[in-house]
Amino acid sequence: MTLAAPVPTMAPHSTLVFLTQLASLLLFALVLGRLAQRFRLPAIVGEMCAGMLLGPSVLQHVLPDLSDWLLPHQPEQMHMLDATGQFGVLLLVGVTGAELNFGLVRKRGITAARVSLAGLLLPLGLGIATGFALSGILLPDGVEALTFACFLGVAMCVTAIPVIAKTLLDMRLMDRDIGQLILSAGVVDDIVGWFLLSVVAAMATAGVTASVMATSVLYPVGVVLFALLIGRPLVGAALRWAGRADGPAPTITTVVVMTLFGAAATQAMELEAIFGAFVVGVLVGTSKDLDREKLEPLKTTVLAFLAPLFFATAGLRMDLTGLRHPDVLAAALAVLAVAVIGKFSGAFLGARLSHLNRWEALALGAGMNCRGVVEVVVAMTGLRLGVLDTDSYTIIVLVAIVTSVMTPPVLRYAMVRVEATADAELTLKDTDPGTDPTPNATARTSHDSERSEPSNSEVTP
Repeated sequence: MTLAAPVPTMAPHSTLVFLTQLASLLLFALVLGRLAQRFRLPAIVGEMCAGMLLGPSVLQHVLPDLSDWLLPHQPEQMHMLDATGQFGVLLLVGVTGAELNFGLVRKRGITAARVSLAGLLLPLGLGIATGFALSGILLPDGVEALTFACFLGVAMCVTAIPVIAKTLLDMRLMDRDIGQLILSAGVVDDIVGWFLLSVVAAMATAGVTASVMATSVLYPVGVVLFALLIGRPLVGAALRWAGRADGPAPTITTVVVMTLFGAAATQAMELEAIFGAFVVGVLVGTSKDLDREKLEPLKTTVLAFLAPLFFATAGLRMDLTGLRHPDVLAAALAVLAVAVIGKFSGAFLGARLSHLNRWEALALGAGMNCRGVVEVVVAMTGLRLGVLDTDSYTIIVLVAIVTSVMTPPVLRYAMVRVEATADAELTLKDTDPGTDPTPNATARTSHDSERSEPSNSEVTP
């Protein structure tokens, strides 16, 4: 009987390079993330810029020898970094799912549905049309135009709850009606976005045929039904068991194990692993058996270490030098314009159909336009599946960065007008002889009439 040869261990030099990569990415992500926050921008902007500085966009041209040592071209070396980033994004998506506040959706119901539906369908349609139009420039070899177009459509229609929540918290809009409406519509966007990503990922993996398209839709539906009917009681039982122990360690380990098993299950079904992680996160967050205080150390670890590392790694894959080519630059500007116009117009239309004034509708459009975390995850998924090449990946990540930068100033501008409109309405009321003014009335009555506790999402940057 011949014994199999032992698997070689990691070479000392590979270990050195890997540790240096982690330390460098985290250091730059920390410094640039804090710098971005100083300028009242989301930290993700600085964290992704860390990867761009250390990647082929900058370091490769400034210090090529150092770049070749830090980011060698051996696939196995980069695979270690990718695996670490993949682990981080699965936990980030799980934590994000656990933080979604479905009470907001129930409370804002019809209005949130209108805003979210219009804000999804319009950019999705425009994104698919743009994908077909730009397939001659951005379509990678061997990828079907329909798959690429659908993937670009999904990238255009997603919204980033974590970045929105942090922006609303910084602006003290979390407990305002307009802030809660943005969050509730964003929750719906998040759920549909992960669902659509899983469908398109299945199409990219198995090809575009009638049977594949049918199963790519039915499988996610089956996962959701299984989660509701069987997964929910199992998750509740596991959390009850873990909650009996002292300290947060058993609860954290249980949540991580369930998240990874959920990701593995959807990956085995040729769906996207992050879809399973998201579903498990939602089950954990909606379980009455969850002790949220025990989950805080996990959230801190994910948000302070794993998430910045993932975003910096995502920045490494960008190559801005591709924008030197006029056709790629034109495609980038077209995709950015479609992303911004589609999302703004869709959310604005949904808000106006819900009888909100134009400034409130503009505020909703600004909030829903923020792509941030979700767009980066979509782009990394497309790159890994081969649906995107370096140029198209760089363009989609740039959309995530630009829209995240746009959101705070445009939202502040719109909210100033919302306040001015409310003040003007109050002045007219007070000067109307037939009106019995109330001394304690404020200009925010129509906007803050349904105050609620801040969403759990506010803790996620």
